[in-house]
Amino acid sequence: MADSNVIVAMISLIGTLGGSLGGILVSSKMTNYRIQQLENKVAEHNNFARRMPVVEEQIKVINHRIQDLEKEEQHHA
Repeated sequence: MADSNVIVAMISLIGTLGGSLGGILVSSKMTNYRIQQLENKVAEHNNFARRMPVVEEQIKVINHRIQDLEKEEQHHA
């Protein structure tokens, strides 16, 4: 009787350890996936932040050209 109780306890221990380790591995993979997704979003944002000053400068140049064209049109009118 004692031997069967020990065997059942050992099987239970192995099952518990297996389930716990499996849960830890799945949780770790999910955490790594979420971190990777956040890193991708940060990289996308950084790319956008680098390009904004260039766009702002282009807008300034365009506005200058529009003002020059408006002044030129006023002189011809």
